[in-house]
Amino acid sequence: MSRNTQPKQLLPLVRRAGAAPGSPAISLLEMSAGRLDGLVPPERRYICTGEQYRSAVLASLPAFSEAQILGEPAARDTVNAVGFTAAVLAKLDKDAIFAVLTADHVIEPEDTFRQRVELGFRLVEADERRLVTFSIKPTYPATGFGYVERGAAITGVKGADGFAYRVARYVEKPNIQRAQAYVESGLFSWNAGMFVWKASTVLDCIKRFKPESYQGLMKIQAAWGTKDQARVLAEVYPTLPKISIDYAVMEPASQDKQVQVCTVLTDVKWLDVGSWPSYGETLPADAAGNRLGGSSTPETTIVVQGKNNLVCSADAGHTVALLGCENLIVVHTKDATLVMPREKAEELKLVHGALREDLK
Repeated sequence: MSRNTQPKQLLPLVRRAGAAPGSPAISLLEMSAGRLDGLVPPERRYICTGEQYRSAVLASLPAFSEAQILGEPAARDTVNAVGFTAAVLAKLDKDAIFAVLTADHVIEPEDTFRQRVELGFRLVEADERRLVTFSIKPTYPATGFGYVERGAAITGVKGADGFAYRVARYVEKPNIQRAQAYVESGLFSWNAGMFVWKASTVLDCIKRFKPESYQGLMKIQAAWGTKDQARVLAEVYPTLPKISIDYAVMEPASQDKQVQVCTVLTDVKWLDVGSWPSYGETLPADAAGNRLGGSSTPETTIVVQGKNNLVCSADAGHTVALLGCENLIVVHTKDATLVMPREKAEELKLVHGALREDLK
């Protein structure tokens, strides 16, 4: 359903908690922006995204101004998206503290989420050396997530008791054996991919752990707000080394004494909608465990002698019929159809890699 021109964050896939049956679906981006209400003032919210998505993002969220969209001229992974944002915010306010909240999660209840993010801000305000992560109690030994090992509890900050801890270890995407051991230990949580930190602190970490990125980011920062802003961004950003914030900064920082990596246990229902099974968890199931997503309806989606299937169609008038099928994922759009066993969902990138570029 997602394409290079329309990523999943812009697809109308989810419904707000408590929404009436049959209510229109909204995008993950819209849901994520609404989650900030009462936490961060609208004028202090920014979206870092691919420049090619600027118009689509503004159409989806008209309350944002052009200046609140930080458009990347090329995809250079999360260390540079974070560093770009930090460089801009640090130039606007040398004392800026900001949260990094990715737009591909379903999080409930939102009130609890806002309380934990507020705690993250208080932790950094109390000690600007802190890099705060948010972690979720694991429900299975996932190999696609990073893991955070909790260390000593943090005290002396309002709301920290029972929720805030030093990070003893930060491990990115372990194999199944290690993931199983981490879950069984009770000391590890999933890294939610969300953070709070001071802009200057995370820039200093990038300087020490990924200096090649830092040098380019400083050129972008120096030109920001000048007539050379667009030119320097377009010239420099695509040359930055492509690597995630987890590998580039968080893993080495967790063993570094100049910063203090912390985590806030975030007691919410958290779904990283990064796969079709995880998307299925946002949908109600019938008595046989079958789930319908997108524009699929019981009138146009027929499952006979089947169970635990996920069917998602973008065409309300198109009939999809399954007979004797179990644990299948079937996705239909006007120009593509996907059929796969649920257990193969983690390997879907193999299909993407086999597609011609013009079909992606």
